[in-house]
Amino acid sequence: MRMQDLYPDMRLELATKHFSAEDIIRFARRFDGQPFHIDAEAARNSLFGGLCASGWHTCALWMRSFLDFWKEECRRLEERGIAPPKLGPSPGFRDLRWLRPVYAGDDITYFVTLKASRDLSSRPGWIMNTILCEGANQSGDLVVRFESTVLEFS
Repeated sequence: MRMQDLYPDMRLELATKHFSAEDIIRFARRFDGQPFHIDAEAARNSLFGGLCASGWHTCALWMRSFLDFWKEECRRLEERGIAPPKLGPSPGFRDLRWLRPVYAGDDITYFVTLKASRDLSSRPGWIMNTILCEGANQSGDLVVRFESTVLEFS
């Protein structure tokens, strides 16, 4: 079964993740130590006006949400007697946009939409899928969007 047969142009909800101040600071101290990510007072005096998550943090939680979703989806498909497609790796992404800040206390719901699939002539049985990856805050405002490619093989 191919992804395009299972999810033809469907926007799938992956998960909702809460961004606490502690989680934002913990991630930023390790990976993106800009003041508006690690210091609430500095963040208040920045153009953001408050402590906000690194864009890389929002992307990392999209990936975690997708991996958790896919693990559960594989289990569900196997229970129904359907062999799930094998996915990964991704050869890359494009058009990454951090559209709005993710502030401490925000809940971000992540989505994926399969946009296109094509067979790879150089590798019989392999498919290149293009997916739209998104995250929206509790008000429904998009905060992150990017397009990714992911290999599928049997």
